[in-house]
Amino acid sequence: MLEYRIDRRSGMATYLQIVHQTKQALRLGLLEPGDKLPTAREVVEATAINPNTVLKAYRELEREGLVEARRGMGTFVRRSLGGSPADSPLRGELADWARRASAAGLERDDVAALFTSVLDQYFKGDDA
Repeated sequence: MLEYRIDRRSGMATYLQIVHQTKQALRLGLLEPGDKLPTAREVVEATAINPNTVLKAYRELEREGLVEARRGMGTFVRRSLGGSPADSPLRGELADWARRASAAGLERDDVAALFTSVLDQYFKGDDA
């Protein structure tokens, strides 16, 4: 089951963090069509956020056609964003690269900046 991690210092709205983490799980194949999202109550118990925040995130995902609410049953994944499964060889290569970057003394923000600059170079105008 998907477990949301809320970073209150991130500067990103809490409901957007839930939307982002759900989309990330869809892209990595951790969530597939038919899978049930955690209930708002389960998310609230795990993260101590307001239930309306969870519902707002789920409504946004539903508006984007990624999930559907079924009355009395919960919220279910409608479609995947697949492309790069969590166990793909590329993930392993990226993990090796991240280990080398850490060993070289780069901070997380340094790695993020470096990675973003490479993404921008190879994926111009491909914001999704």
